[in-house]
Amino acid sequence: MQKIDFKKRLGALYSAPAKAPVIVEVPQMNFIMVDGAGDPNTSEEFQQAVEALFSVSYTLKFLIKKGPLAIDYGVLPLEGVWWAEDMSVFTAGDKSSWKWTLMIMQPEYVTEELYEQALRQVRRKKGLPGVDRLPLESFHEGRSAQVLHVGPFSEEGPTIERLHRFIEENGYRRRGRHREIYLSDLRRAAPEKLKTIIRQPIE
Repeated sequence: MQKIDFKKRLGALYSAPAKAPVIVEVPQMNFIMVDGAGDPNTSEEFQQAVEALFSVSYTLKFLIKKGPLAIDYGVLPLEGVWWAEDMSVFTAGDKSSWKWTLMIMQPEYVTEELYEQALRQVRRKKGLPGVDRLPLESFHEGRSAQVLHVGPFSEEGPTIERLHRFIEENGYRRRGRHREIYLSDLRRAAPEKLKTIIRQPIE
């Protein structure tokens, strides 16, 4: 059986320095994605989305491991894109107005047929309400700047400001929405030890 560590294979896309931001090229990749809105700390919709994403991703992992390809790989980290109609709510701390897209990258072995098989299994075994809102889509982020934030999500502000300064000082400008890649297990890690890649597409 072949074993693949995609976090290592994709290198800089799933690791980043904390001391200084870097520029990376993010290729087109496939993701299971789900959109939603509301405070991630209290929203039932958010919790359902996370559970559904991981359930389908792990089902795909085992279908590929036990199937003809016989490839064993680790499920990739959860990623999130955050925004609001009025972006001032982020500084005001009004999380009820936040909008989000959560996603998990899927390797090239995940076909539409295999994906539908995984959805059927999760529906039958777990009956999760969030499963029916999970498209498998291609996403191309392109050139981006990123940096590692260590600590609680509530203290990301200075890290994001440092990333924005780096972008401007290197002759770029921001485009699109910033992304967060959660390298830590959110259920187990202490807030002060959380590791999150903050990534901003640039042009």
